[in-house]
Amino acid sequence: MALWTVHGNGRHLVDEAVVGSEERLSWPLTIGFGLQHLLAMFGTTALVPALTGFPAATTFLFSGIGTLLFLVITRNRVPGYLGASFAFVVPMGAAVDHGGAGPGALLGAIMIVGLVLVAFGIAVKALGARLLESAMPPVVTGGIVLMLGLSLAGQTVTSFRAQPVPAVVTLVVVVLATVLSRGMLRRLAVLLGVLAGWGCAGLAGQVDAARLHAVADADWFGVPQVLSPQLHLSAVPFVAPMVLVLAAELVGNGKAVAAMSGRNLDGHVGDALIGGGLANSLAGSGGGSALSSYAPNVGVMAAARVYSTAACMVAAVGAVLLAFCPKLHALIGTIPPGVLGGAMFVVVGVLALVGVRIWSEAGVDFADPVNLAVLGTALVAGVGDLTLSLGALRITGLVWGSIGIVLVYPVLRSLADAVSAHRAEMPGG
Repeated sequence: MALWTVHGNGRHLVDEAVVGSEERLSWPLTIGFGLQHLLAMFGTTALVPALTGFPAATTFLFSGIGTLLFLVITRNRVPGYLGASFAFVVPMGAAVDHGGAGPGALLGAIMIVGLVLVAFGIAVKALGARLLESAMPPVVTGGIVLMLGLSLAGQTVTSFRAQPVPAVVTLVVVVLATVLSRGMLRRLAVLLGVLAGWGCAGLAGQVDAARLHAVADADWFGVPQVLSPQLHLSAVPFVAPMVLVLAAELVGNGKAVAAMSGRNLDGHVGDALIGGGLANSLAGSGGGSALSSYAPNVGVMAAARVYSTAACMVAAVGAVLLAFCPKLHALIGTIPPGVLGGAMFVVVGVLALVGVRIWSEAGVDFADPVNLAVLGTALVAGVGDLTLSLGALRITGLVWGSIGIVLVYPVLRSLADAVSAHRAEMPGG
């Protein structure tokens, strides 16, 4: 039995047609959509290891393998890409500065976080999707998706501002291809925009000369460095809160894909959590950065309306090739940050509005004071990256926002409902 059925004739798409997770287009087109995913994840997946001290090639290797593992465990039902998580940078830095943790201890902490996430996924599978729906109703998942999308806005604007001319060219091409074109041009708008912006930057001399020299000097083949984890409990408290962020991202991105593709994926959330957890444990076992379900890749799917896991597989295989081909890695590294920022303007905005769509379709009541107070506060904490220290621990805005939406909201919802019920039972209530 084929892993994917061919959508239509594989070459042409009706404008509003949605390519499902278990479908694919022709392989040349699927590779094109896979390249869009590769470009969406490249910037952060290359930056995070530089900030945390892990080898970049090793991170790309485990990012690709982790994504393939995720697709296998979810049985091709949940499209997604697992890239290096920027949310881990601050807590891992705190573990080094205040806990004296070395690279091995950080990798051990990533492994433990992954195993805890696996246990959470097993619990969700055992207790059923109804538990997930009661714990994370649309008001919660919509808030998570909106927070994840908007939390990338600052990074996107910074990249855009660094090189405004190629960024504007990229943005204009993406927008025009999305709005005015039809068929495949519309679906491949992000890739077309990046190529246009990259070319513009090259003509304007805005491609980093050092990176061009790095392409010439890089070898065609290289073996990624493998590091060994060490289990030092001193590093775990700094990284442990990230379990909540990873779970929120996996569930939120899954809900976003479900809302956009018109498919109910609640029955596969447990598998997604298990897949994400195993991918992190695998990355921690060999020297890769912590992995997370990438919101920009969900935005790419939303813009293209192509949710094929075949495209995600192509991106994963591409990441593995980058790990073993320093020259190819260096070539993609010449894409200017402004170009990526211009492309992400559209992708991030689309993803954020998917959160609003989840709220709209669920009829979330924004006259309800619990919805207003909790969601508003959590969104500001997450989007503003409220980073506070509790003793030696440094907790980031995504953690605070996730705590507010996932944990505090249901507690206050229950209290508010109990108070309302009590008042209704009182005489004259």
